[in-house]
Amino acid sequence: MIANSDLARALLPAVRKAGAAILDVKARLETGEDLAQAKSDGSPVTIADEAAEAILLKALAEIAPDIPVISEENAASHQLAPPPAFFLVDPLDGTREFLRTDCEGAYTVNIGLIENGAPTLGILHAPARERTFWGVVGEGAFEGETSIRARTMPKPGGIAFISRSHHNPSTDALLEDVGITTTHRLGSSLKFALLACGEADLYARHSPTMEWDIAAGDAILRAAGGSVEKLDGSSMTYGKVEYRNEGFVARGR
Repeated sequence: MIANSDLARALLPAVRKAGAAILDVKARLETGEDLAQAKSDGSPVTIADEAAEAILLKALAEIAPDIPVISEENAASHQLAPPPAFFLVDPLDGTREFLRTDCEGAYTVNIGLIENGAPTLGILHAPARERTFWGVVGEGAFEGETSIRARTMPKPGGIAFISRSHHNPSTDALLEDVGITTTHRLGSSLKFALLACGEADLYARHSPTMEWDIAAGDAILRAAGGSVEKLDGSSMTYGKVEYRNEGFVARGR
């Protein structure tokens, strides 16, 4: 079986190719084309999501054909019972941000590998920012070929990311309790990667997410020395009912 570090490197070209396809659609959106529609849950999906997913699924089938894939845009895969090892794929995390004209490039391509309920490999690409992050738990995290490491939070003076779309008083209370003095609003899983490379200290989310939203970022952050915990303080696990998370706190060191 291919080692996780080799698997990550083999998948990087496909992740960047998916990012290029997303940027092509973004350029079309900026000319006024209507390329989005609503899914059954009311969330948006675009042809960028679909184009990126096709690229990623093809690469995964070629490189790791024996590992099942749970992908956001493949509703049938959400009914699968979680096997011991599986990929979680979000071909375009931050679709709402992607559709905004002032999104700050906060949308990402994501592949996470889950083994025995824990994330062990993650790849996260922010095409508009030309930044690619990846990590293998136990081996390290990287931006491109440069090693990255989460930082120890200064006290006081910590920096936290908060979601642009999902924010509530519980999050504010937690940030105050841990000594956060500066907050930045940012969309998508990019927040995990910026924690992993020491650009901030904490990201708290008290509203539900799906596992494919965070798996890649969680793996990268763990590989960089950080952690992702449920709101009760236990480590985040994967393969839950409907692949749903109920809240978490992601931290640097």
